[in-house]
Amino acid sequence: MYFIVGLGNPGAKYEGTRHNVGFEVVDRLADRAGIRISDKKFKARIGRGTFGGRDCLLMLPQTFMNLSGESVGPAVGFFKEKAEHVVVVHDELDLPVGGIRLKRGGGHGGHNGLKSLVQHLGPQFLRVRVGIGRPPPRWDASSYVLGRFAPDERSAVDPALDEAVEAIEVTITEGIDRAMNRFHRQPDAKATGSGE
Repeated sequence: MYFIVGLGNPGAKYEGTRHNVGFEVVDRLADRAGIRISDKKFKARIGRGTFGGRDCLLMLPQTFMNLSGESVGPAVGFFKEKAEHVVVVHDELDLPVGGIRLKRGGGHGGHNGLKSLVQHLGPQFLRVRVGIGRPPPRWDASSYVLGRFAPDERSAVDPALDEAVEAIEVTITEGIDRAMNRFHRQPDAKATGSGE
């Protein structure tokens, strides 16, 4: 079984923020796969079903970002799965708005959600990184990630979210190496001018 985990913060206050793109991707995947994320278990909203012919558990941790591992770790342990079957979708400051990169393992790069997951799972889980760009000069990073996209940024992000869903499908059906070859996406430069 694969765990598809979107990182974000729970509650209406955080909907549509840069930090919640992981939630948005998993919600889109659920719509596409016909999986209802309606159960509450492991400190998360979860839904189980089939995607790409694979048995999947979709997870939206409700612990707040910094404690995501407290949700995902016990779930993976309960099902006795390995970290290599955990696909985590998260925002990435070091990618331009709308960029996508996939990665196997590694550190947390200062991302508190990833830091918590590494503490509870080890570093070997798979990552789908969705670019949100760096904050403009003199912007506080925490305020930036908890803010919402400008309209021109949103026009770059929305296609990236759909492409991230496709990248997850290829990752779990054909392997992450093939997915990395296909989905290292560079956004349209004209659509991301506001963050420069």
